[in-house]
Amino acid sequence: MSTIGAYFRLARVGWVLVREGVVVALPTQGLPPIVGLGKSIAQIFTRPASIQESRSVRLTNAVDRLGPSYVKIGQFLATRPDVVGVDWALDLSMLQDRMAFFPTDTAKAAIELSLGRPISDLYSRFDEPIAAASIAQVHPAAVATAEGERKVAVKVVRPGVRQRFAHDIESMYLIARMQERLLPSTRRLRPVEVTRTLEQTTKLEMDLRLEAAALSEIGENTKNDPGFRVPQVDWERTGRDVITMEWIDGIKMSNIEGLRAAGFDLEKLAETLIQSFLRHTLRDGFFHADMHPGNLFVDPDGIIVAVDMGIVGRLGKKERRFLAEILYGFITRDYLRVAEVHFEAGYVPSHHDVASFAQAIRAIGEPIHGQPAETISMARLLALLFEVTDLFEMQTRPELIMLQKTMVVVEGVSRMLDPRFNMWRAAEPVVGGWIRDNLGPKRIVTDLRDGLKAAVKLAEAAPEIAAKTEKFHQQLLHMTEHGVRFDGETAEAIGKAEAKHSRWGRAALWVIAATLIYIAVQVS
Repeated sequence: MSTIGAYFRLARVGWVLVREGVVVALPTQGLPPIVGLGKSIAQIFTRPASIQESRSVRLTNAVDRLGPSYVKIGQFLATRPDVVGVDWALDLSMLQDRMAFFPTDTAKAAIELSLGRPISDLYSRFDEPIAAASIAQVHPAAVATAEGERKVAVKVVRPGVRQRFAHDIESMYLIARMQERLLPSTRRLRPVEVTRTLEQTTKLEMDLRLEAAALSEIGENTKNDPGFRVPQVDWERTGRDVITMEWIDGIKMSNIEGLRAAGFDLEKLAETLIQSFLRHTLRDGFFHADMHPGNLFVDPDGIIVAVDMGIVGRLGKKERRFLAEILYGFITRDYLRVAEVHFEAGYVPSHHDVASFAQAIRAIGEPIHGQPAETISMARLLALLFEVTDLFEMQTRPELIMLQKTMVVVEGVSRMLDPRFNMWRAAEPVVGGWIRDNLGPKRIVTDLRDGLKAAVKLAEAAPEIAAKTEKFHQQLLHMTEHGVRFDGETAEAIGKAEAKHSRWGRAALWVIAATLIYIAVQVS
């Protein structure tokens, strides 16, 4: 039955996208002719007023009609320009995660249920909400301490959002499987895996204890960093559905006039922001992956404070090393080294030619050099990069895509502060310093130490590995001699499950077809 429900929800999504003119705006280049035919039919049912609107407005209207889950889906796809294309990713990144408030009494009930204590014991004051997004809303509040009342921000999960998202993600899985089946050329983008990543990241974002843990970890990582910090978490008042943190009195980075009026050095802020992001990425392997200007404040001391740590990214030591070499290769114009790093990392299949890939990388890197800083477009560079990944059959790397997208957003904020900001010049001290510390003699010492630890662990696990190997060997011999057999009950169950799945699939398709015909008749 859940499959039929997914088909119905998918039909509704399709209808909303058709009515709001999103389907008509989709590209058809490189797709089967039937897609073009489908667009022509969709235009008949498109709302006439939407034709005059920009594509980003059409997307916003459609997502508003579809509900909170689709805001989150759209924002996630904005981080995957390899999947939706750079232009569409930019449009999706403009989606505003602003929703209607839910009642304060509902928020209080959710807090009391999550923490097991009455509101009056937790807060000396609990005010009406000031911001609401697809997953949670924020309330100003206060906590009584020995030193007096301390102002805090309380973030509470929206009621029913988990159930709604669980239903909507089924439709996403359905689309991903259809895409893999009907468009084989897109399989390298791993649409089902992308959907699984969306499901996992959103589930993590809905557990506010994990956001609190991310704030705590980044707080420890950055405690000695110049010009950057995150709010402190009140763990006593934090649970799955609620997080309480330090209240930030500051000016949003989107308020350029306010920052200028307060006397802050905007060029210095831009440089601090990009260098902080690169430190988190290269040094810590853990970064805030949603650094849009609404999540960045400047406190009275001129320190950048990042909030809303629901989306974070991680890079392993190997990925950080390759990332540093790739970035430094672009900065120093050593395109052959950039190409070699891609092959060493396994990002490009080995049957391709390194020199040819270096030539393609040069086409991406050269526009960076010899031009005024304000003319360098990271969006354009990303577009070229994804064309190259297609040419050279590169597999999707989710962790690098999220990093690249965040880098574009951070650069955009920095350039908003300083229109002549040059990300590459600002990045060189951090990237170059990290390379000197981690890819020189220190790298050999670190690798030897890590290798020794791995050898000790392997030696400790050797008896268990030997026992499992022997057991597997015996099982393999038994299967070779006697074959693999199912008992009658198992074989019958498999047959029934397959037959049931086929029946439901056929029935669902007929129901959807009938529904669409009914809608078309009603509209006409």
